[in-house]
Amino acid sequence: MHSDKLFSTNIDVRFSDIDALGHVNNAVFFTYFEEGRKHFSKKVFSVSDISDFKFIMAHIQCDFLRPIRFNDHVILQMWVKDIGTKSFSFEYRLVDFSDETRVYATGESIQVCYDYEKNRSIEVPAKMKERLTRYLK
Repeated sequence: MHSDKLFSTNIDVRFSDIDALGHVNNAVFFTYFEEGRKHFSKKVFSVSDISDFKFIMAHIQCDFLRPIRFNDHVILQMWVKDIGTKSFSFEYRLVDFSDETRVYATGESIQVCYDYEKNRSIEVPAKMKERLTRYLK
């Protein structure tokens, strides 16, 4: 994959992320994906307020490959997998900061563009599609 198609952000493993077994709880992996979408949206879509989000989550999945522990240094890598008429999908990979071949998890999500005032899905706006295309694998 071309590195220019990859969006990356550091993930801070918080004390509260750790469960009784000493690793990051499985539900928190989805929060890490959410953090990636937030940072992506700020940088790529210039989102500065919660009302600027123009999509809604339709589907998300995660494959857990190895545990993340408190002292692990984690990076979330993400890219656009597909852009449809009303939706787009991200793929995710949680990797070790010092060894990207050490993969903790992979995932995918599908977002549907949404008009919250009219309470209905909408087509992916042209400007959004243009910006998403920069990260299309």
